[in-house]
Amino acid sequence: MSIETKMAWRNIWRNPRRTILTVCAITFATVLLVFMLSFQFGSYETMINTSVKISTGHLQVQAEKYQEKKSIRFVISEPRAIAEIVDHIPEVAAYSFRAQAFSLISSKDRTYGVVVTGIDPQKEATVSRIKKLVQAGNYLTADDVNQALVGNLLAKNLPVSIGDELTLLGQGRDGSIGATVVQVKGIFRSGIDEFDRSAMQIPLSTFQDIFSIEGAVHEVVIIGKSLSDVSRIKTQLKAALAVLNNGKALKILDWQELMPGLRQAIEMDLVSGLIFYGLLIIVVAFSILNTFLMAIFERTKEFGVMMAVGTTPRRLTKILLIESMSMTLIGIITGICIGIGITYYFQIHGIDFSGGSELLSQFGISGRMYPKLSLLSVSIGPFMVLFFTLFAALYPALKIRRLRPVEAMTAI
Repeated sequence: MSIETKMAWRNIWRNPRRTILTVCAITFATVLLVFMLSFQFGSYETMINTSVKISTGHLQVQAEKYQEKKSIRFVISEPRAIAEIVDHIPEVAAYSFRAQAFSLISSKDRTYGVVVTGIDPQKEATVSRIKKLVQAGNYLTADDVNQALVGNLLAKNLPVSIGDELTLLGQGRDGSIGATVVQVKGIFRSGIDEFDRSAMQIPLSTFQDIFSIEGAVHEVVIIGKSLSDVSRIKTQLKAALAVLNNGKALKILDWQELMPGLRQAIEMDLVSGLIFYGLLIIVVAFSILNTFLMAIFERTKEFGVMMAVGTTPRRLTKILLIESMSMTLIGIITGICIGIGITYYFQIHGIDFSGGSELLSQFGISGRMYPKLSLLSVSIGPFMVLFFTLFAALYPALKIRRLRPVEAMTAI
């Protein structure tokens, strides 16, 4: 251990109360940053995974212009060829086919405009949570014909219950009128009100017959093994489809493009969080600044004597910076350990947000949220604390260089 380090360590404990308060401030800031960043990242992942498994999937393959116009005319005519490609991508967990059209449905009492989705029940259950969200009746099966699932709010508005019949009327791809009678087999509740009041699902084969799309689909919905796999899946799909298409344009859209509102909400929340964290770190930085300005004021005569006997201003600056680094590292390491412990506990048991369940339900999330520890959430906060506290310590440390031995020794 160098003489500067020994002197710095001794000086830190000259005023133990002030040192402990400063270290506690750094520790508190670090704990808060580790926990809050882990909570934010965990809640974002929960929101994304929950939303994609109700509606969009992590990725979709669509015909070009379908996303913008949502016209029944823009179809994928050979979905099986895409399925063969997807089957060979190791990061893909599941996929399904969907076809969609805007239609009118009528009960005995009322008529509503809804989005009718044709699904392959067996494959859809692997990419969507709807099967688990059926409140009444049963989910669709591969053998069903002219059976339907409806959202709970739509069922309430019509009103219909299990076994009731609905008349479906829409326009086919070829311009013909598509009409049939379907029977309500199940009622689901996703928690997303807009979806629950306007969604109906029927077997894909029934949809293709009604709307004259003859084996075609509008979407190939893909779920990755994890959120981090999405970009790799997209890259591999683009390369494979470029060979397959033979000039027929298909688009690959990820969840950010399919749900821009969710992405914007996450971005806004992240920005507001970073502003709060920045203010917190500034408060801690001022605590460090105050500590060292007081240290210089109290030890001005001492510094003057040391400079008079040959200690250079550079060496004094080094001692002060070591003091700053020591207190900062003690606070950060302690904060990381406590922060990881607290976050890990809630990562297992969750945090009850039953009071905000109405807001969370708009994203299909239950009233319990789970933080998620990651290298980023554990490192970014402590790094910010380290950077700003050391930056705050530079001013009082550099102030030493302007001291003159005679003036310092005669200072009050």
